[in-house]
Amino acid sequence: MLRNLLRSGIRFLFIVLSDFDVKGLENIPSEGGVILAVNHLSRLDSPLIFMLLKRGDATALVADTYQENSFFRWIIEAVDGIWINREQADFQALREAQKYLEGGGLLGVAPEGTRSNNGALMQAKIGMAYLAEKARVPVVPTAIYGTETISNKLSRLQRPKLHVQFGQPVRFPPLKQSGRSKRLEKNTNEIMCQIAAMLPEAYRGAYADHPRLQELLQHKEDPPTATQLDTPQTSGIIPNNSIRNIHAGRQVTNRAFQRAAGS
Repeated sequence: MLRNLLRSGIRFLFIVLSDFDVKGLENIPSEGGVILAVNHLSRLDSPLIFMLLKRGDATALVADTYQENSFFRWIIEAVDGIWINREQADFQALREAQKYLEGGGLLGVAPEGTRSNNGALMQAKIGMAYLAEKARVPVVPTAIYGTETISNKLSRLQRPKLHVQFGQPVRFPPLKQSGRSKRLEKNTNEIMCQIAAMLPEAYRGAYADHPRLQELLQHKEDPPTATQLDTPQTSGIIPNNSIRNIHAGRQVTNRAFQRAAGS
């Protein structure tokens, strides 16, 4: 009950105070463990993502520094957020997150570990890829931008334009012990490059010149041939058609959001 009331209140504020454009909401699996890997620009990223999701089991890994703010602490605990100490390897939090994913929950993770101070992507840590490997769950790359302008825009009595795009779920093959660290890094780069490919050029930061990003951008520009459509990708990703929706690419705006969110 509290979760639904909280989502409704947050949704109302975003609809009234902002314009937002949402793509790929149908790419989020309706059930089962899944990680939403999201770039991080603002304290309002998490509330925006939370109010868009229809699933009732959505939570996130949250920096324990937010415990100092009683309002944020109340909100995070209301949605069963998992506190993590980002200053060290917090294995207790990772075990709790793994257990949540294995139990079929949806977990939001910021692979960069903290908010970007200039809006551009920072080099990500391997924690997200580690969790995906341990819990054997897919990852949905999620790109967000515009939230970093909210305070400035509202102070000028302007409605900020917010953008969220959910990519196709990615499921990585099991890792062998040999070369495991390098593979986790490669999996991390794959997700970050997929996020970068959904962002405007100015936001791509540390991944702007990554070869994998260039491949993804080229693929977006060139329509796939029949052979490409029938051939699995060679990046080490297992195609996961069971969690893809045939209506990929549908756009959802705030004017149509209530219909898309099932409200």
